[in-house]
Amino acid sequence: MVVIENLLAPQEVARFREVLLSLPWADGKGTAMGMAADVKNNHQADPANPGVQQLANQLLARMGETPRLVSAALPHRIFPPVFNRYGETEEYGWHVDGAIMRIPGSAEVLRSDMSMTLFLNEPDEYAGGELVIATEFGEQRVKLAAGSAVVYPSSSLHKVTAVTAGQRIAAITWMQSMVADGAMRQTLFELDQSIQTLLRQGQVDRAELDRLHHIYHNLIRQCAAV
Repeated sequence: MVVIENLLAPQEVARFREVLLSLPWADGKGTAMGMAADVKNNHQADPANPGVQQLANQLLARMGETPRLVSAALPHRIFPPVFNRYGETEEYGWHVDGAIMRIPGSAEVLRSDMSMTLFLNEPDEYAGGELVIATEFGEQRVKLAAGSAVVYPSSSLHKVTAVTAGQRIAAITWMQSMVADGAMRQTLFELDQSIQTLLRQGQVDRAELDRLHHIYHNLIRQCAAV
């Protein structure tokens, strides 16, 4: 589970919310797959709406230029971001994201390796609405500042608790990674983050950094399926 702080700047968050709050919202059950439909109670912006598509494309571009996110997910394909809203009493019970997803408007499919939730409200603007992810270390409860996101394995059991006051607005998406093995993906992320830390410190011999960089990219060559 990796937190991406300030994926969107405050003025961008304000713009996203301005557009989204001016649009009609549909029952979220319409896009739930399998057993997830029984526990999904929220609303979703129409993905065919030009305003929604513009926001989705803007978010996709930002994701591609965010080094920490790219390092964590090593994305090969990304599902067009979906925008959802939870009003009072609305929630999404325990579920697992579908393993194979068809990209809207195409014959292409992706394997969901990593999921991402981008928060578009400040935590004090609503009560409840926490993203709860079941991990080997217990349940992790996530409620981030507006503009920040969390990336986590799509294979995780997770839920959104009921909103008891206000409303929760977020964007969600799924990524097929170039590296399917979760343990190897985590190892590559930690190695890349160490390299980036050493680069920022500027106290390590360049030859040693080149050696680490060589190891990192050769591991990706061995593991990547593109």
